Amino acid sequence: MPASGVPDTGKTAGEKPFLRPGETCWRIGHAERVRYLVDGEQFFPAFRAAALEAEHSILILGWDIHSEFKLLREAADDGFPVGLRDFLDALVERKKKLHVHVLAWDFAMILAPDREWAVSYKMGWKTHDRIHFQLDGNHPAGASHHQKVVVVDDRVGFAGGLDFTLGRWDSRQHRPDDPRRSDDGHEIPQPYHDVQLMVDGEAALCLGELARERWRVATGEKLAPPRSRPAHDPWPQSVAVDLEQIPVAVLRTLPACEDRPAVREVERLLVEAIERARECIYLENQYFTAPVIRDALVARLQEDDGPEVVVVLPEWTDGWLSQNTMDVLRERVLRCLFDADRHDRLRVYYPYQVGLDGQCINQHAKVTVVDERLLCAGSANLNNRSMGLDSECNLAIEDGGEEHRRAGIVLLRDRLLAEHLDVGIEKLREALGREASPIRAIESLRSSGRSLRPLELVVSKARDARIPETAIADPEHAIDREYLLGQLVAGEDKRPARRGLFTLAAILLLALLLAGAWRWTPLNEWVDARTLLERLAVLRGNWLAPLVVIGIYLIGGFLIFPVTLMIVGTGLAFGAVYGFFYALLGAEISALASYAIGQYVGHDAIRHLSDRWVSRASRYLGRQGLLAIVTLRIVPVAPFTVVNLVAGASHIGLRDFALGTLLGMLPGTLALVVLSDQIVSAIRSPDAARITLVVGLLILAGLLFWGLRYWVTKRETEES
Repeated sequence: MPASGVPDTGKTAGEKPFLRPGETCWRIGHAERVRYLVDGEQFFPAFRAAALEAEHSILILGWDIHSEFKLLREAADDGFPVGLRDFLDALVERKKKLHVHVLAWDFAMILAPDREWAVSYKMGWKTHDRIHFQLDGNHPAGASHHQKVVVVDDRVGFAGGLDFTLGRWDSRQHRPDDPRRSDDGHEIPQPYHDVQLMVDGEAALCLGELARERWRVATGEKLAPPRSRPAHDPWPQSVAVDLEQIPVAVLRTLPACEDRPAVREVERLLVEAIERARECIYLENQYFTAPVIRDALVARLQEDDGPEVVVVLPEWTDGWLSQNTMDVLRERVLRCLFDADRHDRLRVYYPYQVGLDGQCINQHAKVTVVDERLLCAGSANLNNRSMGLDSECNLAIEDGGEEHRRAGIVLLRDRLLAEHLDVGIEKLREALGREASPIRAIESLRSSGRSLRPLELVVSKARDARIPETAIADPEHAIDREYLLGQLVAGEDKRPARRGLFTLAAILLLALLLAGAWRWTPLNEWVDARTLLERLAVLRGNWLAPLVVIGIYLIGGFLIFPVTLMIVGTGLAFGAVYGFFYALLGAEISALASYAIGQYVGHDAIRHLSDRWVSRASRYLGRQGLLAIVTLRIVPVAPFTVVNLVAGASHIGLRDFALGTLLGMLPGTLALVVLSDQIVSAIRSPDAARITLVVGLLILAGLLFWGLRYWVTKRETEES
């Protein structure tokens, strides 16, 4: 038995490989060297060292980018800055042939408070002209660019779960108060655990081709590969090697978009790997909600002689929105697994660190190890989005019946377990060999200090009932509007369908006429944001202003224009005080108008537009009433107007809808208006009174948001 304690099963004669280009992976490229970079303390210096060797090209793909992210947590001794933007700028200035292309997701408005303000300006306009920065918005509705890939001269590549943004740096010790985690020198974010793989050779070349294709899809620009290969070895001497001379597969998830078909290589490989596992399936992930993974694991757990399953997840995910959606969906999956575990072969843990005081280790790594035969790691979570909707990139290594590959595959799993259990890798392997069972070995090493702890089910019935089905909260395909309506509208409404159909047709016709007028008549000047804001600003203090704002919100609501943008525009045009009240008034009346249309049209008419209808979510809306609307305003899982129409067509009363909309939109509206007014104040010369007002409004928004969260939690407790 090898040091890992898992029987050396090798490769069965005639057994097909896990990694098959065109099926379970995109391409397989030979890597001369592979390095497992665990946590930011290892990845970011390795990237910096590789970038210093670049001569022609650096390609960076990310879900999030922050221009001031510090690659090092101490002063550099090479004369280059430690901040990402300044480092790249200095590097390009010194290397006259070097071009840097950075592509980040064009994020959803709901994430705006957590993203760097004006990142395109800071990473694009304020940098050298050979640094090219773009935001990637070429996705189906609701999807995101989630690949985390870096390629240097097509000779060294990185892929994994780490972005160049705030809160990502941490050491493997994950100390509670490590000041090096602080990005601003003040607040210390929670510990952060992740994994990145570093490769060279043909594997890096494959990542370069993937990155250039993503750039072309996002921007329409075709990038040429490096014209020549550097004569020197680009692998930094400071980076040790874990594996040598090994094929590495590149796997993708890409959603169907325009004329591009869907690609689900990550899902295919993971499902097949679970189905073919013999001894142990080891999973680390941020999310755990995909039904396809659940079903595959349930089938194996029910077998009399199936493999052990060890899952490492965060104690809870990062952010209130995620905790009230993804964590709830996660527990639904875990209940199914626990029910299927008739032979006691399942353990679900979270990494625990002493002294975190209300925080937890953000377990962000996405790693799968099956027996000693397969390793898969990258950006893909075990949720529906990563299986089908978001763009993802994983790397995978298969043993191929060779001993050195098997040792390299299990090396990452053992390093991760040793880190989580806070023991040396030799002690871990001694336990694995002694117990001949990963679960028993882990249990023998668990302690009351930093360690792995069993993940408990904590979601109440009331909290679970508030979250719609997985297809809405965690979609694997772009959610089309008709499907969303069908999932949310109650089925008992019997009003005549024909009248509703004529009404819907008239609304659609009006929307088309307005869109055509804006496109081909002088009204198109009103679409220009600057022109519109200048015209609105003239109305400041005029009694007509509220009426004009209400009219704009009504038209915007009928055209399903994002209410967030209208709120920001109102703040820019009318300032913090008037802007807040006008925006809240306009949004409330627009919501009531859409609600009235939904009530008039009725479910029966909407049902005739599609044949996929009526789910538990619709009954939830009618049953929960006020609480449902407040939750949907705070946790916007669907567009503003769609929620209004659906609420009207369901059984939510007018009072509950109006009050729920008002309460749910108060904190968000206040925060958005303050933000927009702050921009105007920065352009002008701010005075003490204005600064005091802004601070006061921000505090008020925070108190309102906290109060609503407390009220929702209290209602949940009372109903559970």
